[in-house]
Amino acid sequence: MLHGLSGHETVKHSAKEYVRGIVHTNTIEGVFSIFKRGMRGNYQHCAEKNLHRYLAEFDFRYFTRAMTDGERAALAVKCGEGKRLTYRQPH
Repeated sequence: MLHGLSGHETVKHSAKEYVRGIVHTNTIEGVFSIFKRGMRGNYQHCAEKNLHRYLAEFDFRYFTRAMTDGERAALAVKCGEGKRLTYRQPH
């Protein structure tokens, strides 16, 4: 999840450190705020076993937000090329 934030630094809230230069928690707090609003507004409930799917969808939409709907759809189709879409895992 959140591949766009993978090169990150940390701050220590336990040591009362909230900002260090350009390092802060505002970005990730904003991302999770948007995710939580979507869960309450769009989906309203998701089983814990499916949470990773909701997070993956949100991750894709969030980090492609600068794309047009057409560009995002084309990328989604390209990412699915050669992959089998199934309801259940094959045995």
